Order: sequence, then structure tokens, then C-alpha cells
Amino acid sequence: MRRPVILAIDQGTTNTKALLVSAAGEILLTRSRPMQVAYPRPGWAEQSASDIWEVVAGLIAELVAAAPDAEIAALALSNQRETVVLWDAHTGEPLAPAILWQCRRSEDRCAALREAGHEDAVVARSGLGIDPLFPAAKIGWLLDNVPGGRKRAARGELRCGTIDSWLIWKLTGGTVHATDYSNASRTQLFNINTLCWDPVLAGLFDVPMGLLPDVRGSDSRFSTVAAGLTPLPASTPIHAAMGDSHAALFHHGALQPGATKVTIGTGSSIMTATPHPVRSVHGLSSTIAWHRRGVTQYALEGNISISGHAAAFACGLLGLPDEAALTALAASVPDNGGVIFLPALVGLGAPHWCSEARGTISGLSLGTKPAHIARATLEAIALQIADVVAATQADLGLTVPQIAVDGGATRNPLLMQLLADLTDRPVVRPHVAEASALGVARLAADAIGLVAPVEPSAEADRVIPAMAPDERQRIRAGWQAALASAMGGAKPAHANENRPKLRDATVAR
Repeated sequence: MRRPVILAIDQGTTNTKALLVSAAGEILLTRSRPMQVAYPRPGWAEQSASDIWEVVAGLIAELVAAAPDAEIAALALSNQRETVVLWDAHTGEPLAPAILWQCRRSEDRCAALREAGHEDAVVARSGLGIDPLFPAAKIGWLLDNVPGGRKRAARGELRCGTIDSWLIWKLTGGTVHATDYSNASRTQLFNINTLCWDPVLAGLFDVPMGLLPDVRGSDSRFSTVAAGLTPLPASTPIHAAMGDSHAALFHHGALQPGATKVTIGTGSSIMTATPHPVRSVHGLSSTIAWHRRGVTQYALEGNISISGHAAAFACGLLGLPDEAALTALAASVPDNGGVIFLPALVGLGAPHWCSEARGTISGLSLGTKPAHIARATLEAIALQIADVVAATQADLGLTVPQIAVDGGATRNPLLMQLLADLTDRPVVRPHVAEASALGVARLAADAIGLVAPVEPSAEADRVIPAMAPDERQRIRAGWQAALASAMGGAKPAHANENRPKLRDATVAR
């Protein structure tokens, strides 16, 4: 393994992975460790920021030990997005657990801003509707709840950032506080039009701008790894950083009009590249996909809070050992038997944005079996994605011809068939599911001159819709009824009085 390789870190919510990737995009070696998530109160979700760093450092050490002759040309980072860390600028120690993207503890702050009429201004500047998903309100919460937080921030003693910033700080021994455009655009503090931290947004969310990292291009040379923190030589450059969903889009190369990718993990991100910011009227977000070679690529995105995690939740509910058992149970029945599972376990994300919604299982009868609930769970993952696909088409005024997928859930053949069936779209599934790590590795390789000679998604399977139209309509009608019941007439968080009613995702093929 003497040829130059990229060491790519994919720091996720439930797993962190480290890969050695060749210039041609071939995975040469991989290591993975599970991550623990704590739910200390209803609606709260957090992780140990120290554990995140220690797992990343440990995985780097494992790869270096397993491939001692590897010539690691650069380290590249992709990360779970919207998770935020507050730390001491002198000691480098976190002052609180990392608040996860799933966490709803800042809902009251968000509701107050919406009620005060700030929604339009925030969307116009950040591209994002006001919601606890995004870090801005979480940072304000941290400063008010960490002892002496605001006074220490005013004295310049604290730093704050998303997971990429935290890892860059740790990898450089506390010498570099930086992020990339893709992660900055997810904080709700970054103006996607001026490409700067926005003082108006910072004022609304009560976040001192001195806490925030420098914003650099996604393909930047952020710095070099500090000596002694990992087995990597101190000269090893950190040469790319991107949010995980953005890195997956880069890997798919989905830049044609309507080209859409779905990353299915704990939650799901449905993302379509756009040449400029798009003001959504159907519950989606405008974001920066990446900033590369001085050019900003935008995207339209729908974020689903509970997606793949719905399967893990159902396993616990049904007493099943793992998701393979859930899938086998789901496959044992020909349909859902009228059961609809709405996994609004932390409210509803895109395109509905209803924090008050809660999960439901409806349509139960004396004939209902655990297998029907298992099948309804997998259908729910696909149905949520179908809603975002419909919103994407409505916002962009075009047809999504097919869906490219990535993430661990893509290894589930039944889920992929249900996704094709319930969206009525072909699903393109690359043979390798690690799109985020491969995307950021490819970005780093390109930045240092190790250009991949082949397209990253050259090898892929196509899953073709096979469900009868009347069956698709039956399932979708049940889903719409469950949505209406769960929302209970509540006004969505990102309500737009002029928002047109979404058409079914199966239309306009």
C-alpha cells in the first residue's frame, strides 16, 4: 500500500468509520466503532464530545497499525451535521455534552422567535426555517446553562462549533478553529447569500460571533495534524471537510436538474443540487452543498429526523434482535394489513415541520400481526422520503427521474424495493454504501492532485418499481390520514399560508 491514499473519517451519530481510500475511489481498508447516544430527558439527545474525539483518534491509530506502510497523503473529514460542541479555548475540554441534531431542547427558543415574526428574515438569510434541528438556538441554550457561559464567552475563553470544527481543533492541538461552508450553512448563523457569519442572525439567536470558527472552502488545506495526538506524522494535512450528506451528494455526482440523492441513516437527507439558493414554499431548506475551487454549489434539502432509526425503534418494540430480523418478519407478509406506522418520535421534520406531532401506529385490527407492524415500519421510511420528493418537485417545478441512495440502510433489499414502489421511481444503489467517506476522500484527492480516473458511482444496481398503482394509493392514503391525525390541526413550524398543497410523489413521471 505504498501508493498515496486518503484517510477519510466519517463521524456519524450511531457509528464512526475510518477508511483508507485510493485515488481511484477504492476502499482499501476500513474500521468502525459504534457511538452511544444519551436521552436524558424526553426530546433531548446528546453524546460525549470527548468520546467522539477519542473514537476518532482510536480509529486513526487502528488504521495506521493495520497498514504501517501506507502513504497517507491527506486526512479528510465528513461529519454528522447540526450537532454542536462548546469547549474551553485553553484546555480544549468540552463544557457540556455535544447536543445532537435530533435534540429538541431549544424548542421554546425557536417558538418564541417564530411567534415574534422572525421566520421570514431567518429563512431569507440562512435558507433554513426556525427549528431545534439547527445549532443556533442550541448554542444560546448552552451559553445560558453552562455555569458562567456568557461571561466566559465575552472574555474570549470559549469556542463553539459543529463536529468538524471540534475534530479539527483536537487534531491540530487547539491551534485551528475552522469549519467549511457546508457545515457553516447548517448552523442557521451563516448567510448563504453573502457567505459570511451574519450579525443579524447571531443577534436573533443571542450567539456571540467570537465563538464561531473561520469558514473555509470545503477543499481547503485546513492545517496539519499536531504531533503526538495520533500515530500520523505531524506533516499530514487535513485537506477536506464536509457535512456527511453533502459529501454523499458529491460522491454521487448528482448535479443534473432534478438529480436527487437520499442518504438513509439515523435520519434521512434528501438533497438536490441547485445553481443558486431556492426559497422553498413546501417545507424544504436551501443550503450550501460545498465550496470548491472558489465556487459555491447550492442544494435544496429535506431533513427527516427519524428514518433508519425507526427500524431500530421497532426492533425494541417488537422484541427483535436486529434489523435483519425485522426485515425477515416484514417479508413474511404480502402487505401491511392496513397498519400505518408514523415515526414522529421527535416530531415531524421536512416537509411537514410539526414539533407537536408524536408517533402513532394505526389501522390495527384483530388480524394484525407483528409482521404487519414490521412491514409498516419499512414503508414509513420510504413514505417520508416520498413526501420530500414530492416537495422537491413542487419547489423546483421539475420531475425527479430517479433516486440515488446511500447509507447502511441501502443494504436492505426489501426497503429499497419499497422505496422504489412508494415513490414510483427507480432507485439507483451503488455497490458501496459509504458515500459520505468516499465523497470527502474524493474531494481531498482532487484537491491535492490525486484525481480519480473513474466516476464514483459507475457501478450500481437499479431497483425498479413493481407495486400495483391501487396498492400504492391505498398505502399513501393511510399515510396521509395518519399524518393529519398526528398533526391534529397544529400549524406546522414553518407554516406558509400561501403554501400549495403537495401533490403525490408518484405524479409527473
